[in-house]
Amino acid sequence: MQRVAFKMKLFKGCEDEYKKRHDALWPELQSLLKHEGIKDYSIFLDEETNILFGYLTIADKTKLDDLPNEPIMKKWWDYMKDIMETNDDNSPINIPLKEVYYLP
Repeated sequence: MQRVAFKMKLFKGCEDEYKKRHDALWPELQSLLKHEGIKDYSIFLDEETNILFGYLTIADKTKLDDLPNEPIMKKWWDYMKDIMETNDDNSPINIPLKEVYYLP
């Protein structure tokens, strides 16, 4: 399994709404993520900076490149664009993080 970590930015005051939307994650989006092999997906919030830290594992990291082409993914991004920093296509501005240490 490959480990993937990234950060995103939530707009101030949108913390509760972000959690609420993820607590009610659409079943079809959850199915897509699992179908692509995503496991152990967690998102953490740094409450001082509103930076979101995401972490997941996946057998084939290149499968993540297919997600932007999926209609349900585009719909989710459109749904989330009002509470976080996004690109022109409504995808979250997602900054990959480099792994510098791992304790197996």
